[in-house]
Amino acid sequence: MSEISKLSLYFLRAMYLLIAAGLILTIWPEIIVPTQRLVNEDTVVQSLLGALALLAALGIRFPLKMLPILIFELIWKLIWVFGFALPTWLNHGLDNYTRETLFACLIGILLIPIVIPWRYVYNHYIKLRQATKPTT
Repeated sequence: MSEISKLSLYFLRAMYLLIAAGLILTIWPEIIVPTQRLVNEDTVVQSLLGALALLAALGIRFPLKMLPILIFELIWKLIWVFGFALPTWLNHGLDNYTRETLFACLIGILLIPIVIPWRYVYNHYIKLRQATKPTT
């Protein structure tokens, strides 16, 4: 852990806290006391984001071990923005919900890459895999 500065760890913890708190305040009330007991695509999204909130909360305690959660968060937001929101905006315009979601995703797309210790990610996820590949 000495390869990561204390400041970087604090920034990581702050990002996990931001994600966890935001999702706990917005998603978990509907999970705990739903307005309707319907099973549809919204409940799948709520379940996924509810799990993400719990894992992000775990990231506050274990910031480096939970880095894949931040990478997942960055990737899904990039996919949604470039695959869905941007084409919709260019073709039809955005409604209020989509505009608010786009704003929240863009904040994540801007902040997450700043707090991720990319050298650590490279050394512990990419380089490590290359070194352990079997030789043929």
